[in-house]
Amino acid sequence: AVGYSLMPNNKDEDGLVVLVFNRKEADIRSQQQQLVESLHKILGGNQTLTVNVEGVKTMPDDQTEVIIYVVERSPNGTSRRVPATTLYAHFEQANVKSSLQQLGVSFSMARTELSPAQVKQLLQNPPAGVDPIIWEQAKVDNPDPDKLIPVPMVGFKELLRRLKVQDQMTKQHQTRLDIISEDISELQKNQTTTMAKIAQYKRKLMALSHRTLQVLIKQEIQRKSGYAIQADEEQLRVQLDIIQCELNAPTQFRHLKQQQEGLSHLISIIKDDLEDIKLIEHELNESIPMRGGFFS
Repeated sequence: AVGYSLMPNNKDEDGLVVLVFNRKEADIRSQQQQLVESLHKILGGNQTLTVNVEGVKTMPDDQTEVIIYVVERSPNGTSRRVPATTLYAHFEQANVKSSLQQLGVSFSMARTELSPAQVKQLLQNPPAGVDPIIWEQAKVDNPDPDKLIPVPMVGFKELLRRLKVQDQMTKQHQTRLDIISEDISELQKNQTTTMAKIAQYKRKLMALSHRTLQVLIKQEIQRKSGYAIQADEEQLRVQLDIIQCELNAPTQFRHLKQQQEGLSHLISIIKDDLEDIKLIEHELNESIPMRGGFFS
C-alpha cells in the first residue's frame, strides 16, 4: 500500500532534529530538564552549546516525539543554530547513537525540507517492494503534490502503525475543535453580557444627558434673568413652537398607527396559517402508514 506524508518546510539552518523516545509523554515532560542535560553531555558538555526543546508530542505505542535544536554561542557574543544535518550526523555516530539508545531513543531524523532534485529523485524511483504501477498511480492520485509525497507502507505492522497515528491525530484534532467550540461559546456569552452593558450605559448616558440639559437650562435662566429676549432666541422659540404644534396635531401621525395595526393583523394571519400547515402535515404523516397497510 502507499500513503501520503506532509513534506517538512523547515530550513536546514533552523536546526530541528526529531528524536523518538520509547517513553510516555508524561515521563518526558516531567523529566524534560534532565533530558536536556543528558543530551548536552552527549554533545560533549561544550559550554558554548545549549540544547533547546522545540516541541513534545505523544505517539502510538507509548512513544513520544521530541523536537530539539542546539544553539552555539561564539566568543564575540553572537549565536546561531547548529544546522539540522550537522546535528543529525553527530547523532548518527556509533558511540553517540549508543548513548541515545540508552536514553530510550529509537529513531532520529533531521527535519528539513526536500530540495526539488531530492523530490524528483524520490518520485522517479519506486521504493523496494512497491509495484511501479502502484507507485505511478499514487503519484497521479496525490491530492496535493506541492505539500504531500507518497510513502510506502509495506507489511501489516507498518499499516497498523499508520492507522494508529491517523487515529491519534484525529483525536487531537477533535480535542482542539472542542477547545475552540468552548472558546466560541465563552465569547458568545461575553458578547451577550457586553451588549447588555452597552444598552445599560446608553440608557444611563441618556438620563445623564437629560439631567445635564436641565442644569444648563436653569443656569441659563439665571444668567439671562433681567435681559430682553435676543433675536436668535426668538427664532429658536418659533421653531420649537412649530415642532410642538406638529406633534400635538391629532391626525398628524395617525397613519403610522394604522400601519402598525395592519402589520400586527398580517402577522396574526401568518401565524394562524402556519398552525394550519403544521396540522395538515401531522394529519398526512399519520395517514401515510395506514394507506401503506391497505395496499400491502
